[in-house]
Amino acid sequence: MELVGTLLCVLVVVLLFFFLRVDSARYAKMPPGPTPLPLIGNLLQVNRKTPHDSFLKMSEKYGPVMTVHLGRQRAVVLLGFDAVQEALVQQADVFAGRPVIPLLEKITGPYGLILSNGERCKQLRHFTVSALRNFGMGKRSIEELIQEEIKYLLEEFRKTKGSLCDPTIILGRAVSNVICSIVFGQRFDYEDKLFVHLITLLIKNVQLASTPFAQLYAMFPALIDLMPGFYKQMLENEKGNRDFFTKIIAKHNETLISDSPRDYIDCFLIKMKQECGDPATEFHLENLISTVSNLFTAGTESTGTTLRYGLLILMKYRNIQEKVQKEIDTVIGQDRLPTMDDRRKMPYTDAVLHEIQRFVDIVPLNVGHETTKDTIFRGYTIPAGTMVMPVLHSVLYDKTKWETPDSFNPGHFLDENGCFKLNPAFMPFSTASQKRASSYYYYGYTFGNRGRGAPGNVRSEFVELLRITFLSISEIIFQVT
Repeated sequence: MELVGTLLCVLVVVLLFFFLRVDSARYAKMPPGPTPLPLIGNLLQVNRKTPHDSFLKMSEKYGPVMTVHLGRQRAVVLLGFDAVQEALVQQADVFAGRPVIPLLEKITGPYGLILSNGERCKQLRHFTVSALRNFGMGKRSIEELIQEEIKYLLEEFRKTKGSLCDPTIILGRAVSNVICSIVFGQRFDYEDKLFVHLITLLIKNVQLASTPFAQLYAMFPALIDLMPGFYKQMLENEKGNRDFFTKIIAKHNETLISDSPRDYIDCFLIKMKQECGDPATEFHLENLISTVSNLFTAGTESTGTTLRYGLLILMKYRNIQEKVQKEIDTVIGQDRLPTMDDRRKMPYTDAVLHEIQRFVDIVPLNVGHETTKDTIFRGYTIPAGTMVMPVLHSVLYDKTKWETPDSFNPGHFLDENGCFKLNPAFMPFSTASQKRASSYYYYGYTFGNRGRGAPGNVRSEFVELLRITFLSISEIIFQVT
């Protein structure tokens, strides 16, 4: 009996040694990085509030491509424009995957645009881009939606009668309404109880997702079941949102006219009916609910935050505000609302809007990527399934790409003649920014040329929803500052 036990122990040790050796060989040629501690990896070396600063500090020793261990999760971190561009644009297909996010997957399932990969991701993305294009992205109809919402927004500001106010709620509801108009086909009164409740739940989950608990869940997924209280709170909030979207979808289904879609939801429902006989279809209710939730969530918080910082910056730099106001008065005047056609005549305002996004840097770390196959990158071997973390902060503040990266300087986007110029390192939300920004800003949103850079960036549908809302609304808000 003792002999059997001894043999089993020896066998376990041999197998453990074998697997560790295989694992070590598999990752031996990965980029360099700090030595990880058992179980917690390099967590003690990463500032929880500003991880991008910690990664920048590490890169001084290990270079712009390095390996870090976040708990048990091994990740390759990319810093600086050159490394991020090379990976996410030049090798977009290889870095197009999305890592599993246990907390989100447990809450929403593997549905929608954020968590999907492979064929599901491809089909949903292609459909969403097409549907958004057909319903006004870059056309005059979207201008009319935004201009209508601006009237309500300005009226809310007028109600303050010049007294002190926190614009957070007002701006957030305006942005949400623009997205609702595109996705749901309707806007809501700013005091509508269901609408306010929806935004409240959204903000709560965004805040919860930024807490230490959420980060612990990401590093140690087993804690979700061992310490479920935090997870249940997020699940309850998400359920409230999904119930809201489900009711809207049901109403759309009751009044659907197949040859006359009114909005994104109608387009999806029509596609569902067309493919109802296909058991492998990705167009089903779960994907619709999750996609609607993704689109709504992605634009609301980020756009509202950018607008708030934009107002603060213009309050601080009054000379810049005065130049923007002068250009608005000259090109637009005081008797009409701006249109997207005005943008090409307003290079300074355009430059200020871009510089606001660069300077406020609201997404310092891009959404995590994952390699789809074994690849050689800058001489290093990165196995398939490795998490990749592009640090967008390091791109927006890259001293080799920006003249004065630590200062607010609209000149970053102006040439010697005062004309607008786009800096290739302009990646406020994703690499998609540099690929499509110029044509979008000047000529309205177009969906051509999607092949370049699309697979390896943040879901472009989110970026364009955010961008069209921010850039159009902000021009008009600047008139009242």
